[in-house]
Amino acid sequence: MILIRSLVFNVAFYLSFILLMIIGLPTMIISRGSVLIVVRLWARVSLWLLATICGTKVEFRGLHNLPKGAAIIAPKHQSFLETIALIAVLSDFTYILKKELIAIPFFGWWLKASDQIAIDRAKGSGTLAQLQKAVREKLALGRQVVIFPEGTRKPIGAAPAYKTGVAILCADCAVPCTPVALNAGLFWPRRSMLRPPGTVVIEFLPPIKPGLDKRQFIQALETAIEPATDALVNEALRANPGLMFSQKVDAAAA
Repeated sequence: MILIRSLVFNVAFYLSFILLMIIGLPTMIISRGSVLIVVRLWARVSLWLLATICGTKVEFRGLHNLPKGAAIIAPKHQSFLETIALIAVLSDFTYILKKELIAIPFFGWWLKASDQIAIDRAKGSGTLAQLQKAVREKLALGRQVVIFPEGTRKPIGAAPAYKTGVAILCADCAVPCTPVALNAGLFWPRRSMLRPPGTVVIEFLPPIKPGLDKRQFIQALETAIEPATDALVNEALRANPGLMFSQKVDAAAA
């Protein structure tokens, strides 16, 4: 049944995405605010479909730790699910993403219209200067900038590999950084179409205040995210031991 429900969900997920993105095209010439309304609707519809078809619900914890204004949000990155889910609760989000995504027909239009930050990794050291400038501009507008501190999705159980980029940005911009722990990889495994039932938990942890050097910041970030993520994963596995299967699928595909 999990396979059948997952197939139905994936079809519904992509159909709803295509439909909403087409219907919402006129918002691109109206304002960024109207674009974000459509994008948030897509995120909420996607979470509703996931809960209704697959029995996979998303629970947010620690919302009191989510800043109201400008901040850097640093989530653990296990799957595409947290990317969608965060859109539903962030008041004015800007994701840091690779430039190649902007080049994707149609999808890239929405990334541009919603004013995300696209970086060109091929520029090497020049990328950081470009990124610092862009992040300062977005924070000045009161936005919540989302950066995945490990740079890419990691399978559950993989050794953490935190990059210094997030530490440099927080020091440069002097804003708090909110770590985010989660267990989404159990329910939306990388490179797998399976969507097992259960409760995805996304937990906002107490913000890390600016003022730390790079080493101290990375240590504080990792110390906050990793144990909390492990706890959420173990909580989900205790509630549903069958989730171990999705974890094995993810590890095999990595």
